[in-house]
Amino acid sequence: MEKIWLKSYPQGVPAAIDCNQYASLTHLLEEAFEKYAARDAYACMGTHLTYADVDTLSRRLGAWLQGRGLKKGDRVALMMPNVLQYPIAIAAVLRAGYTVVNVNPLYTPRELEHQLNDSGAKAIVILENFATTLQQVLSRTSVKHIVVASMGDLLGGVKGMLVNFAVRKVKKMVPAYTLPGAVPFNKALAEGARASLKRVRLNHDDIAFLQYTGGTTGVSKGAVLTHRNVIANMLQNEAWSQPALKKLPPNEAQTIVCALPLYHVLALTACCLFGARAGAMNILIPNPRDMAGFVKELGKYKVNIFPGVNTLYNGLLNTPGFDRLDFSMLKVCIGGGMAVQKAVNDKWLKTTGCVILEGYGLSETSPVATCNPVDATAYSGSIGLPISSTEIAILDDDGLQLPPGLPGEIAIRGPQVMAGYWKRPDETAKVMTPDGFFKSGDVGVMDERGYVRIVDRKKDMILVSGFNVYPNEVEAVIAAHPGVLECACIGVPDANSGEAVKLFVVRKDPSLTTQQLTEYCKAQLTGYKKPKYIEFRDALPKTNVGKILRRELRDEKKAA
Repeated sequence: MEKIWLKSYPQGVPAAIDCNQYASLTHLLEEAFEKYAARDAYACMGTHLTYADVDTLSRRLGAWLQGRGLKKGDRVALMMPNVLQYPIAIAAVLRAGYTVVNVNPLYTPRELEHQLNDSGAKAIVILENFATTLQQVLSRTSVKHIVVASMGDLLGGVKGMLVNFAVRKVKKMVPAYTLPGAVPFNKALAEGARASLKRVRLNHDDIAFLQYTGGTTGVSKGAVLTHRNVIANMLQNEAWSQPALKKLPPNEAQTIVCALPLYHVLALTACCLFGARAGAMNILIPNPRDMAGFVKELGKYKVNIFPGVNTLYNGLLNTPGFDRLDFSMLKVCIGGGMAVQKAVNDKWLKTTGCVILEGYGLSETSPVATCNPVDATAYSGSIGLPISSTEIAILDDDGLQLPPGLPGEIAIRGPQVMAGYWKRPDETAKVMTPDGFFKSGDVGVMDERGYVRIVDRKKDMILVSGFNVYPNEVEAVIAAHPGVLECACIGVPDANSGEAVKLFVVRKDPSLTTQQLTEYCKAQLTGYKKPKYIEFRDALPKTNVGKILRRELRDEKKAA
């Protein structure tokens, strides 16, 4: 296939990357521990850990895990928000030769049970705040070894005790639980310090992560991400960022905002592992929904790289004090997970001086597949170009490649594409083409320059009297209204048109009325795209990453 996008690459971005720079992610991490030993690797709640600290602590936890008799390739679940224990646990599990299973800490018992059983996890590292969820399902899983962390573990003696007291007794954020045999995080470190971490030979084909899909299109499945997949995407992110990062002072450590949760594949690759490669410091934000606290934390640093989602950027823009922060060193802002709306991007650019570069990817692609060039100066409305070593094909319903300008299913081929779904060859066969493309389930179109515009998920498309209505387009128009904070739209059954558009709105201006929005839509949208129904809400359902869940809104309507 002709790679028409290469001619649109900025100067300095290579057409391909070399995955063979590292034999495994352990190789990458251990190089960083040695090369950047004295640099700060992570900052959280006022405490900093150097790369040497992460080396020592992960070595101890890895040795403790090996002492439990786990075999190479066994799965270890991690169920925490962005606290200092998380990157230590990631490094420990990989160095000990095991596979990381990232778990959303806000999972219900049902969701947790499914993931633990599907992955066959033998051990888990969990923050005590969520231990009661594990207690409810533990007897029905294969988990034999439990490490329980607390917020204050690594914050130092007095400070750690005060934080734990506040979390447990004042804020009452730790429901009572009973987990017989569970070992406190610091005790596991102490016991591991008396043992030695045995070196495990790993290669590109070993499984590094089971990254569970969000379940937005059905049952949550584990995307098998090998060491090669994740190394590739980390190097692709680095290659793509070069034109912007070259503008930073040479030999000066970069600072990354890690507000997306580390159990999400974008934070894992673009923050944690990219950070290790660059010797950068990640600012871990345990609760980005506390926007006032988030802004206060950002005020302590001059940040360089800021991955996020549209709702996160929008929330910050509407938080007092954010516009007074120092953004002079901010060079790269990546928007993923959902469409970046022009209204949000424009306000972000005006406030920070930095464009939000919309990118695109999935858990199955480790995750980044396309991104706008980092030398962009304005909102493009597209998801950008295929990144280095990546091919994008737009396929029709028969799997044949479509020419530029015609919409079809976005398919992705590259070294970051998963090995398949964990123990689901049937599901893998549905999404992989014979020539190695992963079919995303998203509808998109590529232009003559190689830029891809995402139209929508196939399932989200609304059919009104035979016309296709794509929620992303409608939501982008509504979001530009000054009285709207957030919005989402779905299709609902309609006797006349088959389906009609229903809009859900969270107001920024409490006086905004249905009539005002209706008039606005009439001026902005052709007849069949206009919402027939408008419902105001205090909040919209979201994933913990901040992605609005249209599926939940649809399910509500079905149940009503």
